[in-house]
Amino acid sequence: MNRKELIDALANKTGSTKIVAEQNIAALIEVIGETLASGDSISLVGFGTFEVRERAARTGRNPKTGAELKIAASKVPAFKPGATLKSAVNK
Repeated sequence: MNRKELIDALANKTGSTKIVAEQNIAALIEVIGETLASGDSISLVGFGTFEVRERAARTGRNPKTGAELKIAASKVPAFKPGATLKSAVNK
């Protein structure tokens, strides 16, 4: 499902217009991004948790030359699914 299909599904499910559904999805994505950027997590019981994880610095290799290169530590967004979501997927 892509963004357009998600907007259509949300509009149908809630009985709202596609414009309102698109605004709601855009706002949700913005809030999730801002919350993660500030270092906080979002926990939706049953659905899952959006969080920021630290990725340690490591040594990588250039596949073309074989030369070693240092990859800096970074923060990455992550999602940990909740029990209800896991069981819905495994039905």
